[in-house]
Amino acid sequence: MKLTPYLFGLSALFALGAAAAETADPELLKKGEYLARAGDCVACHTAKGGQPFAGGLPMETPIGILYSTNITPDRESGIGAYSFEDFDLAVRHGIAKQGYTLYPAMPYPSYARVTEPDMRALYAYFMQGVAPVRQANKDSAIPWPLSMRLPLTFWRWAFAPAVKDFVPAGGQGAAPAKGQDPLLERGAYLVDGLGHCGACHTPRGIGMQEKALSASDGPDFLAGSAPLEGWIAKSLRGDHRTGIGSWSEAELVQFLRTGRTNRTAVFGGMSEVVVHSMQYMTDADLTAIARYLKSLPASNPGEPAYAYDDKVSKALYHGDDSKTGAALYVDNCAACHRTDGQGYVRVFPALAGNPVVNGDDATSLIHIVLKGDTLPATHQAPSTFTMPPFSWRLNDQQVADVVNFIRTSWGNQAPPVSAEQVGYLREELDVPALGQIPDPHTALAPQH
Repeated sequence: MKLTPYLFGLSALFALGAAAAETADPELLKKGEYLARAGDCVACHTAKGGQPFAGGLPMETPIGILYSTNITPDRESGIGAYSFEDFDLAVRHGIAKQGYTLYPAMPYPSYARVTEPDMRALYAYFMQGVAPVRQANKDSAIPWPLSMRLPLTFWRWAFAPAVKDFVPAGGQGAAPAKGQDPLLERGAYLVDGLGHCGACHTPRGIGMQEKALSASDGPDFLAGSAPLEGWIAKSLRGDHRTGIGSWSEAELVQFLRTGRTNRTAVFGGMSEVVVHSMQYMTDADLTAIARYLKSLPASNPGEPAYAYDDKVSKALYHGDDSKTGAALYVDNCAACHRTDGQGYVRVFPALAGNPVVNGDDATSLIHIVLKGDTLPATHQAPSTFTMPPFSWRLNDQQVADVVNFIRTSWGNQAPPVSAEQVGYLREELDVPALGQIPDPHTALAPQH
């Protein structure tokens, strides 16, 4: 009897058995895919025009530019050689397989509360549900000595919480305590943890750490950010003028699912969250997120509620554009946003009472006027609408005038901006220069 074919067949049989053993349960893969959506992993780990999860997306930080990493299961350039322990160490602890501390652009301070069962589902999905892509990671563009990794270890010790599975108030696996809303607990888990909403919407301290990681840490949690990449992440707390205090739970769910409501529309980085993450989440989870956000009290309880004022609307109706910026608004903005500031429902957002308009920092509003933006299509709102850039048409003073007009009309009450502020942001953004008519094929194309 010849043993070689027999042994070859036996080894092949063992290999097949091992492969079958490594194949994850389809339900586990489905769960992992959903959790990856909820965590919006693809938005950060996919470069514009690149392969999903292959990394290479540039991310501006106060210390320089970082590039997201390849998290496909490619064994050479991705995470294909990671064990579950390696994966968990990186995601929840902020420590790379090689032993160094990750930059907190990877939101491991939030992921520290993700449960181990959810981590195992995510691991199964990334190892077996994602196509491997051979793409080398890019080095960061952070100057020395800020590029040194050792100080990050001390940062992690000082600011990252201990890794601990989120446990509902009633205990792991237990029924909610009497009077405890299970949706609130689910919302807290998604917002504070996997959704890492605080990474953008919470102000940061001198060490660039989030000033609060959960509602129990105080009123800074989700109180809005400083400018980053030319945008402001607005407050998600209960303030009526600058937060979401006047929004209903149903409006929040609609916004998260479609990126638009009767009063506003998504823009900037939040567009990616809606397109890649929120629109795929269940009604129950979106309701949980909305209910939890609505439970957060106002940062400034003394802030007056917004009240519409029709004085400017009536003046424009009668042809009176004497208010500074009014004529510019009529010529450039009124066709879409109307002279009453109400816009068109779920197409062009209202400016009257809009929290972004009423915020102390006008960076986002100036950004949109200069560069334009696209309201992306979603499954339940399949139309795309684009606001063109006006940087080529309006000088710095004109932009400041029209922004100030918007921020002080129809009951809006916000501090003025200067031409110097506009000029600073114009230099920071890659926008058409004054007098340089933009190419409509690029300037008006959807960005998401």
